Amino acid sequence: MSEQYDVIVIGGGFYGCCVALFLRKQFSRVLILEKEGDLLLRASFANQARVHNGYHYPRSFITALRSSVNFPRFVAEFRDCVDDTFTKVYAIPRSNSKVSAFQFKKLCQSINAPVTPAPAHIRRLFNESLMEEIFCVREYAFDASRLREILRARIEESNITVKYNSCVKRIASGKEDKLALELDDGDHLIANQAYNCTYSQLNSTLYNSGLPLLPLKNEIAELALIEVPEQLKKVGVTVMDGPFFSIMPFPARGLHSLSHVRYTPRESWQDLDGYRESQADLRSLKIRSNAVFMLKDAQRYLPSLSEARHVDSLYEVKTVLMQNEVDDGRPILFRRDYGFKGLSLIMGGKIDNIYDILQAITESSLSRGV
Repeated sequence: MSEQYDVIVIGGGFYGCCVALFLRKQFSRVLILEKEGDLLLRASFANQARVHNGYHYPRSFITALRSSVNFPRFVAEFRDCVDDTFTKVYAIPRSNSKVSAFQFKKLCQSINAPVTPAPAHIRRLFNESLMEEIFCVREYAFDASRLREILRARIEESNITVKYNSCVKRIASGKEDKLALELDDGDHLIANQAYNCTYSQLNSTLYNSGLPLLPLKNEIAELALIEVPEQLKKVGVTVMDGPFFSIMPFPARGLHSLSHVRYTPRESWQDLDGYRESQADLRSLKIRSNAVFMLKDAQRYLPSLSEARHVDSLYEVKTVLMQNEVDDGRPILFRRDYGFKGLSLIMGGKIDNIYDILQAITESSLSRGV
């Protein structure tokens, strides 16, 4: 007989783990299905490890505001994995930026996010002839390895079952309004509810299950990991908002991450134009790193990056809603009863989105009298 659960959460990334922990407060038998051999190994790890406070989204006020609201909550809940030991800087160039220094400062004030003019020793890091203004802000990084340990411990304490190396092939409607999940290895599971939290793989399960695809854009992205010179060890820098770059401490590896708007994306496609299995594309990726180009361009603004050394690169599929291509917004996606009663779809573009997702689940449950 097939194993039966109250809730099955598909995906053991940050969102999947947090959703499972949240639902465990209401249901006894909760299962997480994770494709990899451990939690938080994919997109939850291969990103800039930034705890957003709103600064990154001057062209999407709602996204900026929600980040500033969620920032202190994430820092308080996951204090043990948060790195706040560095100075975070946002710099606005004189040309080619889609936002001015005035607009950036006005955004910070409107969302109540701290911002001050950078002191002299920070300004000296830059080629000031290219900069309109340089600000110091309050923004942190997180250690994804430590975050994995925290969530794994909470899951064990909550008696949530985790099946690793388990991939859902398709979902169907079963008897008595239950969901039938078929795994790649041929196993079958039954659940009252299922939450698909697989990020770039959301459309994969929908495609295999004969359900309508979501309007998602995917891109294979390179995150370079670099060793920075001494004067940048305790500094994170974002030069914005246009064809620019960001360096952030990457605590899980003791390095800095480097991303560049022009050189980080390697290939992109829209699922509605013709579905592609994104992880297959990632596995077959055989390209040279663009880190040298990222560094060459970035050192125009931060000359000391000429002394930085490229150590490694992480490649992952980044997925966004097509509706946010223009403004860079990162709202949550939450769809209840998608195709089948009890099947929910979840996606967020930032780690702090989790609190908006949990609120959406709560409101949906209350509206249904659950």
